[in-house]
Amino acid sequence: MANKKTFFISLLTIFGVVFVWSAIKPHDFFTWLLEVMPVIIALPILFFTYQKFPLTRLLYILILIHAIILMIGGHYTYALVPIDDLPVFSWLKETFDLDRNYYDRIGHFAQGFVPAIIAREILIRNSVVEAGAWLFFVVCCICLSISVCYELIEWWVAVAAGAASEDFLGAQGDVWDAQWDMLMALIGAISAQILLKNMHDKQLLNLQSQLEP
Repeated sequence: MANKKTFFISLLTIFGVVFVWSAIKPHDFFTWLLEVMPVIIALPILFFTYQKFPLTRLLYILILIHAIILMIGGHYTYALVPIDDLPVFSWLKETFDLDRNYYDRIGHFAQGFVPAIIAREILIRNSVVEAGAWLFFVVCCICLSISVCYELIEWWVAVAAGAASEDFLGAQGDVWDAQWDMLMALIGAISAQILLKNMHDKQLLNLQSQLEP
């Protein structure tokens, strides 16, 4: 019990520190609010469902990582996150003569990667789809649907806010940005199910044994 309490306190502490940092003098407060809104919505949902529907530790960690990605993007705006100094990104830009900030792609990869495990966990635990090819396919469809809905939200915000929404869109002049975003989400969903399947299945079994009366 103490170990579980320490785990959640650690996650909440990390979240709180990053959230406060993100909210202090962001590049644009309107953009910050739009970017971190999923985090603000998700936190109370996780809190109020914890007793009736606790998640695996893997999933809680993934949700925290996704939240951090969103909060960093909100603080700087996705086009201005200072990742060019990191060796891998500076090498990519120099090698392929790239002229955009690719943190946005990381965000949309995570938009598929993390929801894939969320969807997988909910579907398995509620016996909606049996593990196998159909589960893999349905999870991919769910993640693509989430990505499409997000692109629609970006479109509506752009129509409503006009030029004020440019930082939120993060298109950086790319006419195919929406298509790239959805592709990255799909790649994320596929990658998560391939890379984390075994670990997730083990944690699901452990969680199930803990919840059994």
